[in-house]
Amino acid sequence: MSRPRIDDLDALRGFAMVWMTVFHLCFDLNNARVIQQNFLQDPLWTWQRTLILSLFLCCAGAGQAVAFERGQSWRHFGWRWLQIAAAAGLVSAGSWVMFPDSFIYFGVLHGMAVMLLITRLMAPLGLGCAGVGLLIIAIHLIAGGALSAWASTQWGLDMNGRSLNWLGWITRLPRTEDYVPLFPWLGVMLLGFGAMQWRLRRPRSGGFALTGALTQYLAVLGRWSLSYYLLHQPVLLGLLWLAGIGR
Repeated sequence: MSRPRIDDLDALRGFAMVWMTVFHLCFDLNNARVIQQNFLQDPLWTWQRTLILSLFLCCAGAGQAVAFERGQSWRHFGWRWLQIAAAAGLVSAGSWVMFPDSFIYFGVLHGMAVMLLITRLMAPLGLGCAGVGLLIIAIHLIAGGALSAWASTQWGLDMNGRSLNWLGWITRLPRTEDYVPLFPWLGVMLLGFGAMQWRLRRPRSGGFALTGALTQYLAVLGRWSLSYYLLHQPVLLGLLWLAGIGR
């Protein structure tokens, strides 16, 4: 018999999905020139993207912590991982059709697939994953550009090229519709893993049950995150098209 889900984790994931939907709706309206915003440089939008992505990756890390504590087998992990990898392939194919010059080759799902595998391998570290995550983020923020220059000088590697920029040690942003490199975002997922490990090991008298209709609805939404992620943009674009926007 399967173990009950942790509702507040699902609700947090659901909240991130609603926030992402609002963000993408504004992005689509901007592309249709209904509004005029600079999504690449305006902090209002760049910080929102960072926060939404951080929330998603923290939830993914937390979910891995729950699965690991409950003894999830590599077989079950591998099945879910294949679903995410296949979804990433669909995103690449779909974005190539729509944006052939800036298609998504290492976006959210691509990065998540790689990060989940690394997080699973590091799971025996337990709470130590949070420390590793903080170290990854700190090194990237302090020396990310220097690492790129060092690799270029010492090994002749082009860290800005598509074959290596998925690592994140770049000096210029690539031309792509979505970009979620391994560093520093792996650190965020590891933080989520470590935080959930800490919570699961805390003595508590009650469960994780939520109260309130809104949070319950968010929890239901959060249980279908992958399907929702794949479908929400086509649905948004279809609704805008039916409304006569962007035709």
